[in-house]
Amino acid sequence: MNFNTNRSYRVSLKHHVIFWLIYFLFNTFRWGSFFNDFPYALKTGLFGFPIHMILCYFNIYFLMPKFVYKKKYIPYIIFILSTIFIMVIIKFNLTYYLVSTNVWPEGPVITESLTLNYTIDMMIGELYVVTFVTAIKMTLDFLEEHKRVADLEKAQLETELLFLKSQISPHFFFNTLNNINSLALEKSNKTSKIILKLSELMRYLLYETKHKRQTLANEILCIQNYIDLEKVRHDEQLEVNMSISGSIQDKVIAPILLLSFIENAFKHGVNKNIGNVKIDIDFTIKEDFLYFTISNPMPSNTKHKKRFNKTGGIGLENVKKRLALGYNRNDYKLTIKSDKELFVVKLKIKVA
Repeated sequence: MNFNTNRSYRVSLKHHVIFWLIYFLFNTFRWGSFFNDFPYALKTGLFGFPIHMILCYFNIYFLMPKFVYKKKYIPYIIFILSTIFIMVIIKFNLTYYLVSTNVWPEGPVITESLTLNYTIDMMIGELYVVTFVTAIKMTLDFLEEHKRVADLEKAQLETELLFLKSQISPHFFFNTLNNINSLALEKSNKTSKIILKLSELMRYLLYETKHKRQTLANEILCIQNYIDLEKVRHDEQLEVNMSISGSIQDKVIAPILLLSFIENAFKHGVNKNIGNVKIDIDFTIKEDFLYFTISNPMPSNTKHKKRFNKTGGIGLENVKKRLALGYNRNDYKLTIKSDKELFVVKLKIKVA
């Protein structure tokens, strides 16, 4: 959304005063020039403008909330016309007794009584002012509401992204810690190396995922640490082939986005299969796009296979949401294919 959510459209008292002052000066100068009588224009304006203001604010803050917003249009029309008519009578008497007995000098004839032509003309004039001011108020209200909705959507988006970024399985960490414990009991030389990789992975997940974009190099390093830890868990039963072609320098991507695909492949392709398992991962960078492919065997368990065929796993559903929330439609293309033996995910995504 390109709407500027930092702008405020609230109208302060100062803005009201400035608006009416400019309108008053403009009207006084206009009618003063028309009659060539600025004192007359000033005097009529001094009591005419309070009438304008009363009508406008009465309509905006009472009649519209009470009738228009509740879709009671006929009562609203009756009340607004009645109010304008009463104000025209008040204006006629103020002009007649305080300014001039000719209350309508711009009219076709000298008017010294409340005629139908005078009443209609004045009501149309007051209706014009009310409509003009109401249109300004409704426009500002619309912009303010638009801003509020945009701010709410932004906050909701950020909250959802934070939630989705935290979806890496806690079971992975528990299992890895159990493996580290076993290695420590065996006094294996691998223990310190595995602890270091786990700490690097946790540091990345805790501190490097706060921004909307992370370098592709860091994301791949995180993936490599994850794979190394999974290899410790599954030992020789797991074969992972990972290839990288093209330059990854100065390329950025949403953090943990690719890691979600990797975790999904291990969760469904490795943990739910018996025996040796092979996972192929390919990173190909061409110009501003990354072409990412990962394939893993389908779950051997029939129950898991049916569930996986329908949804592709909860992890992939989260990735789809993250892509929709964090990227424009033209910046990515996600393709998921599966057959009886293999599950393949292909992602083309802008990394410039």
